[in-house]
Amino acid sequence: MPSFIRLALRPEQRKPAPDPVPVSLRPVFLVGIAVWLTALVVALVLWLTGAAGPLGVWTCAVGAALGVLGLGWSRRRPGR
Repeated sequence: MPSFIRLALRPEQRKPAPDPVPVSLRPVFLVGIAVWLTALVVALVLWLTGAAGPLGVWTCAVGAALGVLGLGWSRRRPGR
């Protein structure tokens, strides 16, 4: 087993890096948006009943909006 110092000084002795695995981020963004929208409904109910302030509503709305932006980004990025 070669030592770290030997591999750092002679990088040609390292094994080649594996090819990257193509991953679709669309399901990740869709689940995230669904979670933020669910939290938005809960925050709205809490705000309307007076149990919480409007900050939670704004946080959930911004989280869902950023998820939508991320979904658009993942569709346009090269190599998807």
